[in-house]
Amino acid sequence: MRIIIIGAGEVGYNIANRLSAEHKRVTVIDKDETAIRRLAENLDVQTIKASGSNPKVLTEAGIQEADILLAVTDSDEVNIMTCLLANFIAPGIKKLARVRNAGLAPFHQRFKEENPKIDTIINPETEVVGTIRRLMNVPGAVDVGYFVEGLVNYAGVRINAKSKLAGIKLVNFSSGLGENHPLIAAIIRNNQVIVPRGNTRFMEGDLVYFVCEKKSLAQNLKLFGITPHPVKNALIIGGGRIGERLANVLSSEGIKTKIIESNLERCHALSTKVGNSVVLHGDGSDQTLLLEEDIHLSDVVISVTNDDETNILVSLLAKNMGVRDTVTRIGKTNYLPLLPAIGIDKVVSPRLSAISSILQSVRKGEVLSDISIFGERGEFIEAVALDASPITATPLKNVPFPKGALLVCVIRNGQVVIPVGDTIVNPGDRIILFAVKQAVKKLEKLLAVELGPS
Repeated sequence: MRIIIIGAGEVGYNIANRLSAEHKRVTVIDKDETAIRRLAENLDVQTIKASGSNPKVLTEAGIQEADILLAVTDSDEVNIMTCLLANFIAPGIKKLARVRNAGLAPFHQRFKEENPKIDTIINPETEVVGTIRRLMNVPGAVDVGYFVEGLVNYAGVRINAKSKLAGIKLVNFSSGLGENHPLIAAIIRNNQVIVPRGNTRFMEGDLVYFVCEKKSLAQNLKLFGITPHPVKNALIIGGGRIGERLANVLSSEGIKTKIIESNLERCHALSTKVGNSVVLHGDGSDQTLLLEEDIHLSDVVISVTNDDETNILVSLLAKNMGVRDTVTRIGKTNYLPLLPAIGIDKVVSPRLSAISSILQSVRKGEVLSDISIFGERGEFIEAVALDASPITATPLKNVPFPKGALLVCVIRNGQVVIPVGDTIVNPGDRIILFAVKQAVKKLEKLLAVELGPS
């Protein structure tokens, strides 16, 4: 598979890193010499220092022989123009574009159907708002999401010193819980992703990811000592695009919402855009201001400024001042493994959201969703089992799953099946798998027949 990426910023760099590690042929185009040099020195990819919206550059980069074009610069206009040119030069290429301007949202469907015929439009900020809202629903969980239009949920929960599960083997945990017991997909321990087996023990400090039917999520959370509580009051630090979108979502649901924004001009603009939310001018890391606003009465504090250090500081302050739940926006992905050590578990990243959306479209087979966890060291993959796939028509115990990969569940005719060794996946079944980063390429071959070089 040959992929051309326009934009060598954080999203472009990280997706190039992921795809090149899977031995896909990647070309990255950017006019920023520093960004291009960083790629050339660290990754096994072809780099071109030029404008990605130049038709001559696209042609010389081999766009007519490429399979996918990813336009992920920081400029919506450049991304859209690049896709428009690609549509003229290589009409058959699959096109993905990052488009963040909310004003362009009404035109997304026309962009897909008419010109520039963009196959997938990615707005990571919208997806981050959705992620924050899901995290707010389950205060005790570190991570929450869903598959199959919400029929199946996953959750990441921390095993603390008081947990009754600490020291228990997985096989003993699962026995006696009945058919609605959660399937443990992954354990994060000492910055390592573990795909557990029956004799794996839960340990204090583990971050455990499990998958279950939506209807049994609350019941399964109780097994880990977590009881969800409704959110009535929220405090948002940062009134940028994410803060604005989130405030509108929360206020529309009847949640009392305040935004603290440091830019006075932005405060005036927000006051006309965020409905019933209260907009305050000030420094979100100012303890005096937080005390004046009775921060301890907030059910959740969400810090989404454009400065990672400020977001981290605010979340630590909020916890120290009695706030039950915090959500922290992080842009630098290399920070992610360090945050649990200082007590920050609930983290959202626009860049990781963008990467997950891109991977969903790049994967072979009929992949429906692709969700990265723990700084992209593991992936949940939701897909449709194809007729020619090696994963179908044979008992799972005979399927050559790569080390570090696991079939989590099978959805057949609207019913969720927790697989065992004798389970047979049928063509057309929806399946959810988990894999560590190193196993993804091999797992991909189980999802589809190779149609050409990758």
